[in-house]
Amino acid sequence: MRDNKFLLLIVLLFGACNSAAPKKQTSALQYFDLKGYMEKEVKRLKQMNPEIDKTVMVNNAEEHRKLKITDWQKELSAFSDADINKSAWEELFKLHKAKDSETYLSDNDKVPVKSLVVEYRNGRIYKIEVLNSNSNTLYTSNDTLSYFPDSLYEIRKTQHIRLLNGKNYRITGRFH
Repeated sequence: MRDNKFLLLIVLLFGACNSAAPKKQTSALQYFDLKGYMEKEVKRLKQMNPEIDKTVMVNNAEEHRKLKITDWQKELSAFSDADINKSAWEELFKLHKAKDSETYLSDNDKVPVKSLVVEYRNGRIYKIEVLNSNSNTLYTSNDTLSYFPDSLYEIRKTQHIRLLNGKNYRITGRFH
């Protein structure tokens, strides 16, 4: 009898541990899967290893180089970070569909991603553009992220910090 109670206790303990395990999200994503798309692009670009003609501009100072990107995940992280499928943002975007595009818009102050536009040509993604905006009493930042598969990616940022001069950044990578 004592052995049976011990065995029952062990079964209950393991059962309790199992039910506390995190569950994977099984429902479909509500919006365009930008994060998933960029993960596939990172894998593809790692395999292709293209040469990039990269330009970095801060205010009016510009630097230009041809190089091979060693960490595509880091290079394109601004795009992945703009994922609009965060659970806290559910139902905060409005979808406008046209023949060859999808536009997701949010006017919620707590959501930095204001728009995500996905354009298609011949059934394939031609362009992705993201507009981010952050603002508080001390700081304003606006970003425009543009991605054209196998052609170009660009990150434009304007920053205004109260009592300081504004800054403009632009990173452009052209595929060769």
